[in-house]
Amino acid sequence: MLVKSSARWTPPLAVWLAAAALAWVLAYRTILPFWNWVVFSIAGLDSGARLGSSVHFFLYDTTKILLLLGGIIFVVAIIRSFFTVERTRQLLGGRAQGAGNVLAASLGVVTPFCSCSAVPAFIGFVSAGVPLGVTFSFLIASPMVNEVAIVMLLGLFGWPVTLLYVASGVVLAIVAGLVIGRLKLERFVEPFVFAMAVGQGVNGAAPTWNERVAGAVNEVKDIIGRIWPYLLVGIGVGAAIHGWAPTDFFTRYAGRGNPLAVPLAVLAGVPLYSNAAGVLPIVTALHEKGLPMGTLLAFMQAVVGLSLPEAIILRRVLKPQLIAAFFGITAVGIMLTGYLFNAVLG
Repeated sequence: MLVKSSARWTPPLAVWLAAAALAWVLAYRTILPFWNWVVFSIAGLDSGARLGSSVHFFLYDTTKILLLLGGIIFVVAIIRSFFTVERTRQLLGGRAQGAGNVLAASLGVVTPFCSCSAVPAFIGFVSAGVPLGVTFSFLIASPMVNEVAIVMLLGLFGWPVTLLYVASGVVLAIVAGLVIGRLKLERFVEPFVFAMAVGQGVNGAAPTWNERVAGAVNEVKDIIGRIWPYLLVGIGVGAAIHGWAPTDFFTRYAGRGNPLAVPLAVLAGVPLYSNAAGVLPIVTALHEKGLPMGTLLAFMQAVVGLSLPEAIILRRVLKPQLIAAFFGITAVGIMLTGYLFNAVLG
């Protein structure tokens, strides 16, 4: 007599990951013809009309960006599971200027954070003995050059623009951190920061692959859950610009003929509070209207890397003089990057 086993067979983790990767590739390759069919064939909208163009832009870009974000955030989260905040802090602790700035900017790319974590990150690094300039290299690179910005730039503009953006963001973080370090501005850090004890962290076992995958899935849910309002607003604004804004309106006031276009773009970006997901659809639509890429990327860097909410949050640990120096040095670097992009990209 045969006895049935009550345990069900479940595919190994590698099978699930391979199936998910295949489904992602198929979905990404079919979204454009799918929305062409839905918008222009099923809904009957005219592809050459403003309404049809805007609707298609909104639906296609929303789906494409969500797919890109989900896939890349998952992969980066797996990689980041080998880099904890405590390990990052230990790597930077005691580092001198120069090499420390390069390492800090590089680590900032793989350990991104939002404005709400700027204060704990700053306190943790400074109290661990990380020099002030090195800490700022990390704080600048982390929000400006992250997986969201990289994947969206790659999907919307390709490798050349993405590589220029990443390289300029890392160089900007290194140089700005070096300048801040040379200025010896430690006296403008609130005294309690240096007096805080450094936590020792928890030494636990390395996570299993099942735990890494579960953590990556949760990070995808968390990040997309936090940014989707910005994403939809940004794509909506981009769709409106794409379909309805006059072609010559932006080029007249922010085109190549205006030498003040880059500084104006940076000044316009600082008061805004958004992230790459929210601002890049607007950048895409403005680029299609003829604005130079350097001006647009300077605007994006200002929105992502400098924001008034971040300044307000940092005021808890920094005096106004240091906040002003941080914003001023970074803004000048962004402007120079914008002019360089315009010269290189034409």
